[in-house]
Amino acid sequence: MNIEDWKSQIRRGTLEFCILLLINKKPRYGYELISLLEKWPIVAAKESTIYPLLRRLLKEEYLISFWQETTEGLPPRKYYSVTEEGSLYLSAMSAEWENLLETIGAMKREEE
Repeated sequence: MNIEDWKSQIRRGTLEFCILLLINKKPRYGYELISLLEKWPIVAAKESTIYPLLRRLLKEEYLISFWQETTEGLPPRKYYSVTEEGSLYLSAMSAEWENLLETIGAMKREEE
């Protein structure tokens, strides 16, 4: 396995968490999420990845969606917001993430 394969595995395993973190801060629309994720190449994703993930999170009731008119005269945008169930899920994910980072940190210190 090369490093690009490994990075791809990390991306797939953490993208849902990243999406929920961004939407939890404020409601966001799909293209906005894609643009934001580009700031962090390790989790950058295309439409073909983001929109199915958003649909699944809607189906699982971790997100709700609503349409909002734009001020620039563009078509309305579909925004996503985290539900109460989604907040609970995000809290559980955050706890597991912190546990993972702590464990990896301990393993790295063990090497020394």
